[in-house]
Amino acid sequence: MECLQVGVSTELDSPPPNQTALMVDKDESVGVAKVEFWREKEYREKRLSEFETKYAFPINFPTGFKKEAGFRDKLKNWQRLPYLKPYERKEVVKVRTCGGIEQFEKRAVGILHEFLSLMVENKVEVERLAHFKRDFAIEVNVRELLLENPGIFYISTKGNAQTVFLREAYRKGHLIEPNPIYVVRRKLLDLVLQGCRSTRELAAEKEIKELSSSAGCTADGGRRDGDWVIPILENFDNENPYNSVSEISE
Repeated sequence: MECLQVGVSTELDSPPPNQTALMVDKDESVGVAKVEFWREKEYREKRLSEFETKYAFPINFPTGFKKEAGFRDKLKNWQRLPYLKPYERKEVVKVRTCGGIEQFEKRAVGILHEFLSLMVENKVEVERLAHFKRDFAIEVNVRELLLENPGIFYISTKGNAQTVFLREAYRKGHLIEPNPIYVVRRKLLDLVLQGCRSTRELAAEKEIKELSSSAGCTADGGRRDGDWVIPILENFDNENPYNSVSEISE
């Protein structure tokens, strides 16, 4: 994706080179957060006002989530709360002003939401996500922020590793709209696993054929099918002289 093309021209007649920068083929989607497409869809399809959708996020609470008294009103006010969006120019947010802390935290939520939206599988380890705190100018505890917004993020713990998922991107444990790179990865993995299974099956078939050929009938009057069982039974009787049918039945 080529957004900026710099053209440098040098005139031989003039001693200093004439350098010009030209902006061509600007991609309008660059600098627009993924959540903005959802907001536009909500605005058009559900006919909600801009006041309701301009700073809102898709919320999907897990099954059995307990909502306290006044929770709906708090959530509605939070959805309407304006904040500095990820690709907007950084401005100073006065924490002491009305809604300053909430705006600062909501900006962090917006950055994390956009970061996960850009991931191939819309997930990332929490520890890796914390490495970008300084780059994203996030001065809050990332893990606590994720836990405070269960309708947007979901944290899965496996062993000592914690992975955060973008909740809206998944349904019943599967991606709703798989990324093309994700699809290719899954196909490659299936191909590798199929190759492993085929290799094991071929090895098993080869072993069976070898046993069959060694224990089968021969044209010159060799051993017949089943003759290989007799030595095993004889060894069994020799090793277990006290075993008999009566003892087994008992």
